[in-house]
Amino acid sequence: MTPAARLQAVIEMLEAVAATPRPADGTIGSYFRARRYIGAKDRTALAETAYTVLRHQARLDWWCAHYRAAPTVRLRLIAWLRLGQKDSEGTVTQLFSGGKFAPALLDETETKFLASLKGHDRIEHPKMPLAVRTEMPDWIMPELSAQYGDRLEMELNALLAAAPLDLRVNPIKAERGAVTEELRAAGAAVTPCRYAPLGLRLGARLALPSLPAFKEGRVEVQDEGSQLVALLVAAEPGMRVVDFCAGAGGKTLAIAAAMQNKGRVIALDVLDKRLDRAGERFRRAGIHNIETRALSSASDPWVKRHKGSFDRVLVDAPCGGSGTWRRNPDARWRTLGPGLDALLPLQQEILTSAARLVKPGGRLIYATCSLLDRENSAQIATFLHNHPDFTLLPYGEVWDKVTDTPRPCPGDMLQLTPAQHDTDGFFAAILERAAPVADTTIKT
Repeated sequence: MTPAARLQAVIEMLEAVAATPRPADGTIGSYFRARRYIGAKDRTALAETAYTVLRHQARLDWWCAHYRAAPTVRLRLIAWLRLGQKDSEGTVTQLFSGGKFAPALLDETETKFLASLKGHDRIEHPKMPLAVRTEMPDWIMPELSAQYGDRLEMELNALLAAAPLDLRVNPIKAERGAVTEELRAAGAAVTPCRYAPLGLRLGARLALPSLPAFKEGRVEVQDEGSQLVALLVAAEPGMRVVDFCAGAGGKTLAIAAAMQNKGRVIALDVLDKRLDRAGERFRRAGIHNIETRALSSASDPWVKRHKGSFDRVLVDAPCGGSGTWRRNPDARWRTLGPGLDALLPLQQEILTSAARLVKPGGRLIYATCSLLDRENSAQIATFLHNHPDFTLLPYGEVWDKVTDTPRPCPGDMLQLTPAQHDTDGFFAAILERAAPVADTTIKT
């Protein structure tokens, strides 16, 4: 593809992202599936440019507002070409040539905006507020400022970077050392993850689906933080375990593998199509102790019928997803599901319903991919206040039994952040249900 054709394709992708109520990765994936003639090299370049613009949206919009222009996809790209890629004004004008496969000619507003950028050579500007420089919505800044204090800017800057690609080795089929050598022989730059005992981090993107290690189920794509949440479930062979909000099944797979295919794992979700797609992952991984079941709601009658039946129940609750914003930059600016006002009571409802499944002496693990205390520790405080039969089990006590890697953070609950741990932002708390008190009465 010519540079102009690539630019037009990026415009089309970003306009589709803005107009489609689904995450950007799904929209961009659909764009490529409808245009299979686009080669692998061009696909990589197009996706990288699209995501780069999404990661700079607040700063690009600031330049538009600075010169009194309503932001559009084309104006954002003009600003990116000039200030991000350092293209000359003439080069930008030539790209918008109006020719075959090229973007339409610049209109009057766009021409004026391009001219206004003359003399600027950086995308950042001293007048930009911190929220703009770090691509954060205004509403979240007071909360994160209160939480992080002096570390605020460091934490926000870490969310600007692209997320790494992590893999989890499937212990049912392979060992981490052998998979590491296999991937390196295929040309991949691979290093062990710092905390996850089965985790590998790729140093550069590669065509993973084409590699035998992936196709034959020896590895799964899973962020290191997600792997650690599954690790804290501490599932053992022969246990009965529920993944209450299983989604695509990543944590379900890790839990079932830890159980060595012995025992029973039930993956629940209200979205049955996601569970259907997860089934293919289970088969590829050689896992056969997982049962999937769609729920009508958090209070589905199935929950009541299986009250007190499970050793472990994981609730990976629906949340605002702020911990994944470096991976999903468009999610900062769009609410594609319930807002926080609806999510907070829903999280408590799900947690309360799932707790009914935990048997005496069993554990309930609550997790989110959120950085916000009100979705995390505050929810745990509320739950414990309302459920005196549960107590908080310090995560470190479980951690030291399931891995010999260093504990990621102090305190009784796990909180991972991109800045401190180079993982997605994950939270997890382990709640233990009181075991029945033994009857020591002497019978006569």
